[in-house]
Amino acid sequence: MTPTNHVRIVEVGARDGLQNEPALLPAASKIALIDRLSATGLQAIEATSFVSPRWVPQLADAAEVFSGIRKAPGVSYPVLVPNLQGYQRARAVGASEVAVFTAASEAFNRKNINASIDESIERFIPVLAQARLDGVLVRGYVSTVLGCPYQGEVPLGDVVRVARRLHELGCHEISLGDTIGIGTPAKARAMLHAVAQEVPIAALAVHFHDTYGQALANILACLEEGVRVIDSAVSGTGGCPYAKGATGNVASEDVVYMLHGMGMPTGIDLDQLIATGAWLAAQLGKPSASRVTRARTAV
Repeated sequence: MTPTNHVRIVEVGARDGLQNEPALLPAASKIALIDRLSATGLQAIEATSFVSPRWVPQLADAAEVFSGIRKAPGVSYPVLVPNLQGYQRARAVGASEVAVFTAASEAFNRKNINASIDESIERFIPVLAQARLDGVLVRGYVSTVLGCPYQGEVPLGDVVRVARRLHELGCHEISLGDTIGIGTPAKARAMLHAVAQEVPIAALAVHFHDTYGQALANILACLEEGVRVIDSAVSGTGGCPYAKGATGNVASEDVVYMLHGMGMPTGIDLDQLIATGAWLAAQLGKPSASRVTRARTAV
């Protein structure tokens, strides 16, 4: 097996997943979730978000959670920060990797953070500058890459421009997100191919929601284009509060099952991941959105 077949999963359930769940988990449960995920072999677990608690009350306990998790050797625990103040809060509790976010859709940015794309990028230029001084890695998220709930189609040129700008500013990795889960494989492939003309494929990740049941097919199309970093959420948690009918992220269990079946190693213990997904579903009081977990835990 060649090294290029290895796929790195960035587990986003504890942040992107939980921030869009109606249930408010206590900090102790979030810490337990991340510690369980750390034991599965995951290399990257997005832990929390240092945005204002007014905007994301589900993650108001960010400092407590980040301070409480056991940091496993060889595992990164990035956190989301919206601006320099959020970055400083994250650094105060020891975060050594952060993420910033914007959208390829002007309308989505306006509705979501009351700023244009360029204004949103201006807000985190100081974050990137300080992170460079501190030796902190910064990941960049670009949402609505395959469609927007407000403006509909998002021009491919806008996706490329935003991804290129984030990379030029110093983001070591760019995650391309289908926020409302409307993409299909041909569109996903074309989008990734276009961005990869301006940003090295090794610096790109894909982030699919499964609203229309297309996430695994879209991931496969992007794997065939050469992407080797995939965002997913254990138990398929999350959604998009701005998009009618938008369901959660693609389930990590389903992604890992598919990859292992294709002979693409992840270093993740699927059985442990399934057990963690089932545990989280019980904590949230709802069935797991993972087909694999439902199949393996059926009685």
